[in-house]
Parts: sequence; C-alpha cells; structure tokens
Amino acid sequence: MKDQILDLRHALGLLESSMHAAERQWKPVLDNVHPKQFKSAVNLLHYLTLRCEDLRDLQDDLHNAGLSSLASSESHALSQVQAVLQRLGAPSKYDNNAPCDYPQACRLLQKRASVLFGTKVNPHIPHLMVTFDSHLADDYAGVKALVQAGMNVARINCAHDGPDQWKRMVDNVRKASRATGHHCKVYMDLAGPKIRTVLLGKGRKKGRMNVAKNEEFWLVETTADFDKKDKVIGCTLPGVVHDLQPGDRVLFDDGLFEAIVQEKEEKKARLRFSRTSGTKSRIKPEKGINFPDTMISVRCLTEFDRSVIPFAHSYADLVGFSFVRQPEDVAELQRLLRKDDEHALPLVLKIETYDAVQNLPALLLQGMQEPFFGVMIARGDLAVEIGFERLSEIQEEILWICEAAHVPVIWATQVLESLNKSGIATRSEVTDAARAAHAECVMLNKGKHLLDVLASLRDILRRSGGHHLKKRYVFRPLAIAETFLQQQMPAKPGASAGSLKSKSASSNGSRRRSPQKNDTP
Repeated sequence: MKDQILDLRHALGLLESSMHAAERQWKPVLDNVHPKQFKSAVNLLHYLTLRCEDLRDLQDDLHNAGLSSLASSESHALSQVQAVLQRLGAPSKYDNNAPCDYPQACRLLQKRASVLFGTKVNPHIPHLMVTFDSHLADDYAGVKALVQAGMNVARINCAHDGPDQWKRMVDNVRKASRATGHHCKVYMDLAGPKIRTVLLGKGRKKGRMNVAKNEEFWLVETTADFDKKDKVIGCTLPGVVHDLQPGDRVLFDDGLFEAIVQEKEEKKARLRFSRTSGTKSRIKPEKGINFPDTMISVRCLTEFDRSVIPFAHSYADLVGFSFVRQPEDVAELQRLLRKDDEHALPLVLKIETYDAVQNLPALLLQGMQEPFFGVMIARGDLAVEIGFERLSEIQEEILWICEAAHVPVIWATQVLESLNKSGIATRSEVTDAARAAHAECVMLNKGKHLLDVLASLRDILRRSGGHHLKKRYVFRPLAIAETFLQQQMPAKPGASAGSLKSKSASSNGSRRRSPQKNDTP
C-alpha cells in the first residue's frame, strides 16, 4: 500500500509540475486576456496539459484507492490534482495556488451564462433559444406565446430576410418581454460566407441535375467561362475554387454527395463523384457546399456581415460568428463589435468547421480578450466537415474544453427536429435532446410545432439534468431503487425476486400502474 501511495504521489506531482510549466510558457498569451478571464485562461492551459497524457492507468489506480480519478476536473484541473495530493499526504510544493476550485468555477460559468442568455424561470435546465421564421416579424401573438413557453433567446438568422423584418422581430420580442415579465435576449447570427450550388451546363431538368457515381463534372466560380456541353456546378463564393487541390473532397447538400478533385485550373476544377445519394441522385440549386480538406483563404467575415453590424449595435444583445476558422477572424470581429473603449457586444463563436475544431483553444484564448463570449456547437455543418461518425466524439470534446475555459455553450442543430416538423418525435432524437443538458443553452430550429417542442424539451432537460451537472453525475434519489428496496422481503430464504410484492400491492391489492408523464425516474 505504501508503494502504491508513493507511485500516486509521483505521478500526480509530475502532472502538477507540467501544469505550472505550461502556465509559465504561455505567460505572454495570458497577459493579453481580459482580467475577468485570467483565471479561466490559466485553467484552460492546465486542462489542456492534463489531456496531453494518457491517464487511464493512473485513473484506475486512483479509483481503486478511493480517490478522485480526475474524470470531472475540467473546470478546476490544478485544484483537483492538488486536492488529491493533499489526501495522499503530499501538499503542493508550489507557492501559487490553483486559479479556482470547483465552487468558484461553477459560479463563473453560471454568471457568464446569465450575462449572455439572461435570467430564466427554471435554474435547473439550460436556457432555450428559438430560431425565428419570417412570419414572426408580423406575428406578435406567436412571439409572446414563445416567450411564455420558455424561450430565453430569440435567434435572428441574418442569412434570411432583411433589416425591416429583423426590426419588427426585435420589436415583437421586446414588447412580449415587457408584457410577460420574462426576459428574452436577441441573438443575431451573421450569415458568413454563403457557399451554395448554381446549376449550369447540360443535365438540368426541372431545376435539378441528375448525377451518378464516378461521373465527372466541373465545379466553377459563377464568373468563370465554361463549355455548355459539360455538366457544370457553379459555386457562389469567389476564390474558393482557387484553393482546391487534387485529391480534396467536396461535399454537396449536407454531405449527401461527395466528389474528389481530379484537376484544377484558376477558376474551375474537374471533379468526380465518389458518392451519390440513394435512388434519387439529383443535385438541386441553393444547396450547401463544404470543403473539409481544403485550406480556404477566403475571409470568414464577409462584406454583408460588416454591413449588418451597425444594426446589431442598435438592436442585438449578442452576435453569432458563422464559419469562424482562425483567431485573427475573431480579433477582427471583436474590434467591429466594440461600441466604445468599455463596451462590446458579446460574441458567440460557431464551431462548424474542421479548422475551428483544431484551433478551438486558440479561438477561446482570443475570445477571452473580452469579458464575456460564448460558443455554439453548430452540429449541421460540423458533421459534414468532420464526418458524421465523429460528431458524437467531437461535440463532447468541445463541451469539455469549453468547460475548462468556463465558456457557456449553445447546443444547436436538429434538436427534436422531427417533432418540430411533423409533431411526432423519434426515439433517437429524444436521447439526443437529453445530451443537450450538458450545455448552457439549447437552440431550436424554426418549425410548425415550436410550442410543443419547447414543452417536451423542458421536460426532457429537467429529467436528464437532474442526474448530472455538466459531465459530473449526481446521485439524486432513484425511484427504481426506492421501489425495489421498499418491497417486502421474501418469506423464505432463496425465494426468487419474482415473488417480491410491493407494500402497497400486498396491502390493498392495487393493480400495477404504468409510469405517467410526470413521474420522476
């Protein structure tokens, strides 16, 4: 036992030393973050240091010794290591303490979520964000109903409609908030670079283009010359085709179609379809195009986005940055959102590209140059960019790293999508919605059944959230356990579990009741 304790002390001491070394190494970066973000930036570096190691064997040994295995230490990494060392009789040899412990980290994250998303009626479930459809610009009653149903944030997608409609949406939100007494923030989502299909050349029928696996075609900028005898798909964003390289994948229509670059010219490239969609292999206009393998030089902040910022200054509470890739992009938008030397509109970084995932720590450290900002896991484009098979893994990693930085997270895209569109939920999306309880805010897309979705989502999040705080599971009373242990014991030793009868059933002969909607599991 003594040798085991010494081994644990040694391993944890090395981790503690590595964390302090990272803090010293990254001091120039830490000096640039906002004072209110300093502790969070230090903890982020500590957590990233921790996650550079394979700790699985150490975790098993810690768990076997009845100690914390560091598995839920995202928000207070160094503090957790030092606490375990202290339990092992080896107090820290460093003078400076950890930047924050668990209670302090919880308070930081809760405060930042409240600043970004406002107050909420139920403190035990995430904030709820709703994407506005065009008709809500002229439907005050509909907006008021959403606020009453629990909407905390109204999302205006600047890729649709225009300033006149946006202004009427904002007015309806403000009016509904005053009438109901429920706070509701206005979130404006910048459109970002629109990369959409334009069907050109031969093969077009009724506005669609039939395609087949292994078929070749040209991808061109819409201003490029092309042979009308060829099958041609245009790309709406200038400069993207120039960045392609042979072997790069190009994905169309949320990844339903995949093509490989064969050769490239200045404004056009020859591609071959490596995957097409089912029996109806038809590409439509205005569908998205993704370039997961390509280093795109086109800036994320478009001229249209810049033109929207004055409106956002006047009417928005926070702004979403679409398709962000590099810290330099964040720095540019931060400057534009700064109203004066003291105040800036809070920014939400939308993680929806492979580059954003790879650069996430750098993006967070740049975001920390302002006192408040958030992150959105935009799972639609993200799944296309990284592959659907990796989405579950990556969205968890984003949550962990953001928790280490004490950054509020929005869980977005297709939450209860079937229920929203058809009125009936699928089993898999209910399970997915329960995972959203790990975030500080959940975003719903527009749909015909939003009020039903809000009611169902609140119920799902209340039940799921009662079992864990972020990724740390908590032990509230479990009805299954209580029901079993309150039963009468078998009369004879060795009697089967099937002979057990509940006290209520044995005393009054009542029939077994099916679980009801509001039962707590």
